[in-house]
Amino acid sequence: MARINLLPWREERRAEQKKQFLAALGATALFAVLVLILVDQVITSQIKGQNARNTYLQTRIAELDFEVSEIRDLQRKRSQLIERMRVIQELQGNRPVIVRIIDQLVRTVPDGVFYTELVTREGQISVKGVAESNNRVSSLMRRLEASDWLEEPNLDAVRSAPEYGEQATTFNLTVGIQLPNTDGGV
Repeated sequence: MARINLLPWREERRAEQKKQFLAALGATALFAVLVLILVDQVITSQIKGQNARNTYLQTRIAELDFEVSEIRDLQRKRSQLIERMRVIQELQGNRPVIVRIIDQLVRTVPDGVFYTELVTREGQISVKGVAESNNRVSSLMRRLEASDWLEEPNLDAVRSAPEYGEQATTFNLTVGIQLPNTDGGV
């Protein structure tokens, strides 16, 4: 009779299944580790790419900020130059006017009156001077009023000045600047 032992076959089969299970478990674990490494590499690559883009953007932003500051500086310089040009043009345009006004001040001075100080401020001329008498100051004011270039003389103060003479007085007055209405120009 043939001897068949079924028990070792079952044990061998269990051992074989156990080996297959452990191999499958190892392969799965190895596959999971490889997938984790691959996912980590992909994520690290994406992070590096994003960091590179961020660095590029920060560099470009810094360059643009510098250019914007240069533009603002140029605009400020341009405004200053325009203001200077305006002032120069105004001075150039007023040069003949100033000469005419000084000429009018000289022409309106009566005998016995002289100026000690002239100050021009915002369309007004402040005059300080000495006169032989109060009548001379009155005559000066009438002449200033009659001038085409000067208007509204206003006497601020009159004081006695015995150092210049018995009836001498010092005076302060202001007079406005008025451009005459002529079609021929200045």
